[in-house]
Amino acid sequence: MRVAIVGVQGDVEEHVLATKRALKNLKIDGEVVATRRKGVVSKSDAVILPGGESTTISKLIFSDGIADEILQLAEEGKPVMGTCAGLILLSKYGDEQVEKTDTKLLGLLDAKVKRNAFGRQRESFQVPLEVKHVGKFEAVFIRAPAIVEVSKDVEVLATLENFIVAARQKNVLGLAFHPELTNDARIHEFFLKIGES
Repeated sequence: MRVAIVGVQGDVEEHVLATKRALKNLKIDGEVVATRRKGVVSKSDAVILPGGESTTISKLIFSDGIADEILQLAEEGKPVMGTCAGLILLSKYGDEQVEKTDTKLLGLLDAKVKRNAFGRQRESFQVPLEVKHVGKFEAVFIRAPAIVEVSKDVEVLATLENFIVAARQKNVLGLAFHPELTNDARIHEFFLKIGES
């Protein structure tokens, strides 16, 4: 199994390590590749869009042709995960900040996201979160977005303060938090298995 981490910016190395741990725990033979080039995602079995600055990541993946490869992978039913800014990019609709910055979204998750939902002043916090299919998970939020609306096709996996912070639509998984910043690989394990269910 080959997992691509879109290495434009954000917690790329942390995702690489977390994914390697998840593969090992699941006893899956595989490799994890961080990439900023076209042609790698299309040859992978799963892809992760890490956090960072959503406007910048959007511009780069669309101009470099990586966006089309992510869309193709999703269409083939392969696992696609976005964390923090990655969640914003996976969503279909954004808030006025997303529109104002003219951030192009992938539209793979039938959801509306709000950037910096928990406010900039609370930069970051950690909280135990009950995540469906995973259990109690120590979630790290850093200037996090959140989902404010989903269609009936989207399964809500976790909520916090009236916001949806984890959701899944078929093989697409969106998280407002950073699972790669903990030593707990269960969310990455769940992600690697969603292509099968």
